[in-house]
Amino acid sequence: MIVVTGAAGFIGSCMLSKLNREGFDNIIIVDDFSKQEKVANYENLKYADKIDRKVFLDWFKANAKSVDKVYHLGARTDTTEFDWNVFVSLNLEYTKAIWNICSENGIALVYASSAATYGNGEAGYDDDLALIPSLKPLNPYGRSKQEFDLWALARQNQPPFWAGLKFFNVYGPNEYHKGRMASVIMHSFNQINQSGKVKLFRSHRDDFEDGQQMRDFVYVKDVVDVLFFLMEKQPKSDIYNLGSGKARSFFDLAKATFVAMEKEVNIEYIDIPIDIRDKYQYFTEAKMQKLLSVGYDKPFHSLEEGVRDYVCNYLMPHKHF
Repeated sequence: MIVVTGAAGFIGSCMLSKLNREGFDNIIIVDDFSKQEKVANYENLKYADKIDRKVFLDWFKANAKSVDKVYHLGARTDTTEFDWNVFVSLNLEYTKAIWNICSENGIALVYASSAATYGNGEAGYDDDLALIPSLKPLNPYGRSKQEFDLWALARQNQPPFWAGLKFFNVYGPNEYHKGRMASVIMHSFNQINQSGKVKLFRSHRDDFEDGQQMRDFVYVKDVVDVLFFLMEKQPKSDIYNLGSGKARSFFDLAKATFVAMEKEVNIEYIDIPIDIRDKYQYFTEAKMQKLLSVGYDKPFHSLEEGVRDYVCNYLMPHKHF
């Protein structure tokens, strides 16, 4: 039996779909299923049962002997939330409990870390374990992921296989519910439909032109392929970067969206909101050598390929993965 937490959310529901496509349906899905805007993410997928996240830990303790693998993708991911106690409860303590149950019962665990742990990138974006203690996240969300990574690395009790994945800027189908936290591709698509133009953040640094802030954008289909590979092959237990390995500008992203929609490029620049301005990342790019070194060799979508697939096959017909 497989457990997928966060299964009503963006990456979690795509992971459930990936597992179905690989022939797996004996799956326990975990989330807060009261949110109606997420129902479409999983209602047409196959699973054995769904468990509310508030009672899951008790269920897991009682049923651990029946579970083989856990994809722990559920978390509070809002980078504009600054109540540390929220992250302690949902991201730190909850994940520690899952880790301990997996360790005690010999269950493989793949969990979501985040590129937010890298902060402003002053220490680079290398997933070398020796560098992790020096990272300085810019917000409580990143701090919660960083503190769990450090906690996991210090454990003597470990699952038989475990992998933490530092997700970079993931985009793709099943993020209709995310609102402000949805990818820039989805926001661009909606803005183009509504006004014929895209609003991008102006640069507030002299070393970056407007719209030339760069991120490592990675398509969710590539993300779930990597998660599936790691759980099936179970190479060295480790913390891995998960990005495309190539930074691209927000201008490139917006342009790719216009091209996919067959519209003329029209961009307006606006100030970065004050509440996130001093915590805004201007450049991220995953070093991917570690993942490649353990045998992952499937090509990642280019930004243009991923945006076209997302826009044409999901956003325009309003479909789910």
